[in-house]
Amino acid sequence: MSLKQVVLRLARNEEFPNGDDRQGYVLIAPLSDDGVIDLEGWRAQKELCEVRRFHPNPSEEADGWLTHNGSHWRFRYDEDHEGPDEGGYRLGDHNFRPGEYITIASHGETPLVYIITEVTPFRPH
Repeated sequence: MSLKQVVLRLARNEEFPNGDDRQGYVLIAPLSDDGVIDLEGWRAQKELCEVRRFHPNPSEEADGWLTHNGSHWRFRYDEDHEGPDEGGYRLGDHNFRPGEYITIASHGETPLVYIITEVTPFRPH
């Protein structure tokens, strides 16, 4: 199972009627052939499964890891100032393909919708 780099950008939402390409996430995750996060692939390579939140406000940026607990996938951050873990709506059921939409509850606030803009092979540095 190969790792993919997935870019999510803020899609149209009530507060952002035009979306915002400057806000989103870069996720490194093992994806199955149909684009679903692969649990066994994650277990084998979880130290590489990272998430980076990007935002025009530097205080909103964060680096963390993709984690799994029970049936839930979450974005986990290690610094208190980066905020609490973030959950997505049924992340384990989504097909991570360009044009698909994902809902994420950032900082435990009102969930926002993101659009997948890129899925590329991950190349570690």
